[in-house]
Amino acid sequence: MARLAGKVALVTGAGRAKGLGQAIALRLAAEGAAVMLHDRGAVGDETAPAHGVGVADDLERTAEAIRAATGARVATVTGDLRDDGAIAGIVAAADAAFGGLDILINNAGIGYLFGPLTEMEPAHLDAVLAVNLRAPMLLTRHAAALMIRGGQGGRVVNIASQAGKSGFAFATAYTASKHGLIGFTRAAAMELAPHGITVNAVCPNHVTTGLGAWQNDFMARARGETLEEYLDGMRRRIPLGRTGQPEDTAAAVAYLCSPDAAYVTAEAMNVSGGEEYH
Repeated sequence: MARLAGKVALVTGAGRAKGLGQAIALRLAAEGAAVMLHDRGAVGDETAPAHGVGVADDLERTAEAIRAATGARVATVTGDLRDDGAIAGIVAAADAAFGGLDILINNAGIGYLFGPLTEMEPAHLDAVLAVNLRAPMLLTRHAAALMIRGGQGGRVVNIASQAGKSGFAFATAYTASKHGLIGFTRAAAMELAPHGITVNAVCPNHVTTGLGAWQNDFMARARGETLEEYLDGMRRRIPLGRTGQPEDTAAAVAYLCSPDAAYVTAEAMNVSGGEEYH
C-alpha cells in the first residue's frame, strides 16, 4: 500500500512499546508516509510516571523498528506537551526534518490519573486537561498554519476515546477531556475545511496496550472485582467479543489520512467492536 506516499506525518505519544502511537506510526509509514515520532522523552513527577510516558530510548527503538519494517524515513522529537514552547518546537521539528507537514495525529494523552471525583487533585486535573485537550488544540494551531502555507491541504486526526461519548466512573478528568476533544474536532473541522484540511477523531474503546493493562488493574480494584471478573464483564459488553487492539485504531487513522477519506471531516469514528454505537 502507498496511499500516503510523499506525505509527512507527526504522531505524538508514539514512544511506548505496543502502544497506540507506535501502531499508528507503523501503519502510516507502511503506507508510504515519512513519520516524525514524538514522546515526552523522560519520566517526571506523579503526573508523568514510568508507566505513562515514553522516554527517549523508547522513542529511538520505535523509530528503528519502523525503519527496519518499512524502509520509511523516520525521525524523533521529545517535548513536554504542557510547555507551549515545546509544542511549537515539535511541529517545527517535523517541518525541518521533512520539509513540511501533511498529517497530524494527536495521540498523546494522560490515561492514568484516575480516582474518585471527591479525591481529585487539582494538579492532576490540570495535567489531564493540558495534555489531552489543550495540547491538541495548540498542536493543531501550529500544524494547520504550516499546512495552509503549503497549500496542499492536510489531515488532523485526534485520538479521542469511547470516553468522549460515554461517562466512566473514576476517570472524570479523562472523560471530560475526551468529550472536549471531540468538540474541538468539530469546531476545527468547520474552520479549516476551506483550506482543504480535514479534522476527525477516532474513538476506541479499551485497547490492550501496556497502559491498558494498568487501567484494567486499577478499574478492577476500584469496582471491587478480580481482574478476571472485570475483563469478563468488558468482553460481554462488546458485541464482537474482544477488546480492541492497537492495529484496529491504526487502520481507522490510516483511512482518515488517505485520499479515500477526502470527503470525511468533523466526524468522531467509533472503533469499539460495537460497544459504543451512538
